[in-house]
Amino acid sequence: MKNNFPIFQNNPDLVYLDSAATSLKPAPVILSEMEYYIKYSANIHRGLYQMSQIASDQYDQSRQIIADFINSQSNEIIFTSGTTASINLVAQTWGQQNIKSGDEIIITQMEHHSNLVPWQQLAKTKKAKLKYLPVTSDFLLDQKSLLKLITSKTKIVALAHVSNVLGTINPIKKIVQTIKKINPKTLVLVDGAQSVAHFPVDVVDLGVDFYAFSGHKLYGPTGIGVLYINQKIYSSMSPTSFGGGAIKEVFWHKTILGNPPFCYEPGTPPIAQAIALSQAIKFIQKIGWPKIIQQEQDLTNYLFQKLKTISDLKILGPTKSDQRLGVISFAFTKPKSPTPHDIGDILSQKFNIAVRTGFHCAMPLHQLFGFTTGTTRVSLGIYNTQKDIDKLIDALNHVIKIFS
Repeated sequence: MKNNFPIFQNNPDLVYLDSAATSLKPAPVILSEMEYYIKYSANIHRGLYQMSQIASDQYDQSRQIIADFINSQSNEIIFTSGTTASINLVAQTWGQQNIKSGDEIIITQMEHHSNLVPWQQLAKTKKAKLKYLPVTSDFLLDQKSLLKLITSKTKIVALAHVSNVLGTINPIKKIVQTIKKINPKTLVLVDGAQSVAHFPVDVVDLGVDFYAFSGHKLYGPTGIGVLYINQKIYSSMSPTSFGGGAIKEVFWHKTILGNPPFCYEPGTPPIAQAIALSQAIKFIQKIGWPKIIQQEQDLTNYLFQKLKTISDLKILGPTKSDQRLGVISFAFTKPKSPTPHDIGDILSQKFNIAVRTGFHCAMPLHQLFGFTTGTTRVSLGIYNTQKDIDKLIDALNHVIKIFS
């Protein structure tokens, strides 16, 4: 699998364990982006010359490929710069136009800052109430509390499909069914940044209203994100950013906007990135979900067993493989133990191992479980092996020796 990723040719000893932050890119993704700039680098939907026509066709085909990937319609796919931009777009359009004073917004205690701060700010400006769905001591969402939290005033529930700290896979379909049964008018937004690269996502089956994810965590390029909006929602929201490409007609004193999704994509879109993202999806589909899921489950179980051999190490997240993905955060518990930043620095400098350290953009969650200096996070991708895990364990034992 590593042979598909050119970065390993330049870094043959690299142990990359930070896919939750950004995944490495396979050759077809890199080459497709290069091909756009070398062979048909033109803007889309306006030029009548051949290069522009080719670029337009490739871009439009990419939108359809991405829509099919999550079982949506192409007009329900809006291109953004990433998950963060997608969530902010919902908060700044639908949220600003539908949330009123006294309304309720529910998020969970395990959210990434990108799915926390936009709702926090919206609640503040609109004088709405922000409520949190608790995380239990076994690192799962407290679904019983959800029954009490949802009321007639609840306008939206926003939650992660997979926690970027705990690795917890939330049962989105069941949660959506519970929410809609109590209040059918409540909308549900899902942060899918940590899910779409690891198992199939079907937005119709899940029953969600909004679903957001990033290209760069899906073995695709940086600079592009995807926002799925159920087309039934379009009538209750309108764009707040305007410009070329988003309009149908402009007159001196009025403007007629284009139809969704184009009215939400003003300016020149991320053409090369969209085309490259479709190649990332084709790459995943060529490998096949059964192989990806099995490999990552086996590797996650192997990593768990190896980490358990290290004393005084506390792991955040569920232990059952059917409840989690290969995103494992941990920290030493004894006084004078190495901090996460100590670990990350030594692993990088001495062993060429890449892990993430700190709060992983989820500071309240860390504080909830008493990890005031953060954690070290290991996150797996399809290019990782048991050999990578063995090197990590050896390196961690070396760190322990240094500090002892």
